[in-house]
Amino acid sequence: MKRAELISENNGWETLSSETHFKNDHLEVSTEKIRSPAVREARSWTVVRRKRAVVVAPMTAAGELVLIRQERIPIRAAIWEFPAGQIDEETEEQSEITAVALRELQEETGYELAEGGELTALGDYFTSPGFTDERGYFFLARPVQPGSKGHSHHESESILDCRAFSARELSRMIDDNEIRDANTLGFFARLVARGILPVERA
Repeated sequence: MKRAELISENNGWETLSSETHFKNDHLEVSTEKIRSPAVREARSWTVVRRKRAVVVAPMTAAGELVLIRQERIPIRAAIWEFPAGQIDEETEEQSEITAVALRELQEETGYELAEGGELTALGDYFTSPGFTDERGYFFLARPVQPGSKGHSHHESESILDCRAFSARELSRMIDDNEIRDANTLGFFARLVARGILPVERA
């Protein structure tokens, strides 16, 4: 895995050394010795480098948002979340990142853009910058409709359900702690901040 492009060795940041402890196709665990602009004394930090990812908010013509319910092994629970997936190739081409978003939409939900629909980039974010450089890209897909081919996700993904929810329902689910996925919580906030979803209580 290549070093993430967003890690910049300028503006006072210096990597003095890096030791890799584990590496596979999905992540790399390293201990790095770092000087930062604010702390010039070298510090050691364990860093998990991960592939970048896309998160898609599929919105129907009626303004409902499509979520999947997926089993997540690390937390031993099935949770509601927006469809998402890793970007396998190291690319900065927006067209290639967009293609990944459209593929994940179809594979995980079985939905696709309706005629005249658009996929809109809504910025990026860091999932947990205290230990990983994982960077995600938000995409709003609207309007979407069920595709003729249905979903094509792999059984190993263990996607149990797929449903469309109103903004009021999602707001209530977040308030009741039914939605606990950070990608979904962050994206919901971005949609509200952009004025795409109304701010209202169920």
